[in-house]
Amino acid sequence: IHIGDTDIQALSLEQLRSQFAVVSQDTYLFHGSVRDNLSLGSENVTDQQIVAAAKAANADEFISALPQGYDSMIGERGVRLSGGQRQRIAIARALLRDAPILILDEALSSVDAKNEAQIQSALDKLMQGRTTLILAHRLASIIGCDNIILLDAGRVAESGSHNQLLAKQGMYAQLMASQVNTGQGQLQPTLSPSVVLEQESPRNINSSHEEELESVSVLQGDKHSWYQVLAMLLSYAANWKGRLVLTFCFGVSRVFAFIAVSILSALAAVAVKNGTDYSQWIEWLIVTAVAAAVLHWLESWLAHDMAFRMLSEMRMSLFRQLERLAPAFMVRHRSGDLINLATHDVEMVEYFFAHTIAPVFVAVFVPCSVLLLLGSFSWTLSLALLPLILLVFLMPVLFRKRIDIVAGKARVLLATLSAHTVESLQGLSELLNYQATDSRRRQFVDLIEQHKVQRMAFFKVSTGQSVLVEFITLSSALLLLLLATPMVSNGSFDAAYLPLIALAAVAAFLPVIEVADVGRQLSETLAATSRLMQVEEAVPAVQERNNTGLHMPTKQSLASPKVEFCDLSFCYDGQGDNALCNVNLLLEPGSKVALVGSSGAGKSTLAHLLMRFWDPQQGSILIDGIDIREMGLDNFRQYVAIVTQDTYLFNDSVRENLLMAKPNASDEQLLQAIDSAELSDFIARQPDGLDTIVGERGFALSGGQRQRLSIARAFLRDAPILILDEATSHLDALSEAAVHRALQQLMQHRTTLVIAHRLASIEDADKIVVLEQGQIVEQGSHNQLLSVNGSYAQLLKYQRTVQAA
Repeated sequence: IHIGDTDIQALSLEQLRSQFAVVSQDTYLFHGSVRDNLSLGSENVTDQQIVAAAKAANADEFISALPQGYDSMIGERGVRLSGGQRQRIAIARALLRDAPILILDEALSSVDAKNEAQIQSALDKLMQGRTTLILAHRLASIIGCDNIILLDAGRVAESGSHNQLLAKQGMYAQLMASQVNTGQGQLQPTLSPSVVLEQESPRNINSSHEEELESVSVLQGDKHSWYQVLAMLLSYAANWKGRLVLTFCFGVSRVFAFIAVSILSALAAVAVKNGTDYSQWIEWLIVTAVAAAVLHWLESWLAHDMAFRMLSEMRMSLFRQLERLAPAFMVRHRSGDLINLATHDVEMVEYFFAHTIAPVFVAVFVPCSVLLLLGSFSWTLSLALLPLILLVFLMPVLFRKRIDIVAGKARVLLATLSAHTVESLQGLSELLNYQATDSRRRQFVDLIEQHKVQRMAFFKVSTGQSVLVEFITLSSALLLLLLATPMVSNGSFDAAYLPLIALAAVAAFLPVIEVADVGRQLSETLAATSRLMQVEEAVPAVQERNNTGLHMPTKQSLASPKVEFCDLSFCYDGQGDNALCNVNLLLEPGSKVALVGSSGAGKSTLAHLLMRFWDPQQGSILIDGIDIREMGLDNFRQYVAIVTQDTYLFNDSVRENLLMAKPNASDEQLLQAIDSAELSDFIARQPDGLDTIVGERGFALSGGQRQRLSIARAFLRDAPILILDEATSHLDALSEAAVHRALQQLMQHRTTLVIAHRLASIEDADKIVVLEQGQIVEQGSHNQLLSVNGSYAQLLKYQRTVQAA
């Protein structure tokens, strides 16, 4: 590969990447402000240049409408923006880079008709004097290219200008004809609607939203008191009372065995000194030492077995709660923080169950026993030792506030660091394309430094506590010896007991020291538990009613149900401007209803509500006259299948990804669904067939293959209600016609809601609904809306204007 006369292998990666600007269909935006995302890889760019690039990409208007303008926080992956808004920011970012080589990978795939002409004009200016490589499925978008190269099975099948390739009547001409038949022959935008978790309009990002997004992007570790957190932890332990008692017994026996070893050692030493028989002491010493080791192992095994079983319960409980909270909770929190929560934070709780509960009981029982033992010699010794034991026991409480502050800050910084790491890995291709790895690395190092400072502060405080505890422990032995020596002189007891008294004093502190040490670690454990409690206490956006599941449509009606949206109003997080306002819409049984409108109009929000990802603040959604809130989530969602543009596949086999739609499906049913989605040839070429691993997010597959797997899921689901969210947006021309026919078959006898921006693809819809600013402004058939000459006709005009251009 040569750039000019230079082999790219002769260039450094930095030199090579500086030559490119890339806009892909899978735009990745980072957690931060609009300004940060626009200036990615362009550190010395001015505000004027940023605004100019945004204006050229037709993004300045919606950015300026945000509460903080260019400084507005947009969330991880830009979830606070619509698909079209994200894509326009990506285009502005490429304009700002001003590189000599431009790569456009379906760059207009998420841009609505109203903006495409303006952005296309900006791209045309950008491409002047630059070498541009366009990757396209929509052939009409590359008609004006100087050279069109058609690839087939990794080889160049045809090349030439549009007219030259049409004249050949070869594969390109066939692909163009197939796209014309399926509505892609017009140069119309393949506008990506929102992903399933997005909010669609800058109207929804008011100042309170912004503050919330910034403050809860990572969960805090200081939202609950010690008492609340301990009560929550003890509630988990309540189900394991038997094991707790057994662990406590082994712990007490272990400490007394260690004390006995010390006493027997002292007695053996005295016997040797006096020249008496010491063999019996040695025998007892061996037996006691072995018993102490066995008891220690049993205590540790029981405590950890109980702890890990409880951790398993906590992880399952956390996952169930996240299921109830999704997707609204996910929108407001960074994925890396949630990963850290489910792994590291839960693991921190193990310390409480394995190293705290039983030692606390032991730390109370053993010192009391030692005090009684010392009291048998003299109550003066017991009373002298008691305040020192209490002081050490209270040490974690005395240091609690200082340790809590630094431990809580350290937990938040660790969560932020985890979120930053995950986000950097997910957006690595963007960082490489825009040569932003150095700046991202500096941010990473800065976070590490901040975390290190907090950890050092934590260890400074905790080490001071440890030193003080050790000093008190040794001082107690010295104090008792000073008090006991006069008692020996006056004959109160024999001098041979002095070593035993010193050993007893130290032994009394052994379990107490363990508790004091636990107190240092306990602060981090409690901070982690507080973060877990915030998830447990979070209120789901979708609330189940007591009588859910009692009311269900009949099986006969569910074969082709009627869907009604009645006086529907909704705003995200229950505040700010409405994403939908007083929407009334009827989907007749078996009908195909299409939603159209510019980016942020509320199309995907309507689909979100139908899927019960959120519940409306006003109005209702009825299935054959029954409110979907009366049906229960599990009962209702089995009747809905959805195909989105941004298909998510798990790092598992093709089989397992398909079985999500129908867990008990047979291989025959799987193959039938795959065949309907035009994936049979691909599966047949794979050595492992249905067991082929697709990679995380399906990255081992092409965009079209991922999309067809999503369509195969819908076939397998065989649900009576179908939602198509730009279902064929990632398909190449060769597959488009076949999948289009398959979808037509799938939609038969089903009530279908289609979200579309390619208007030619929904001309045959029974009803077309035009949304603007969350309100229905027009509805009717294609011909009816054209005759009205309103918003729909205007959208169609925009698309045809781009085609003429």
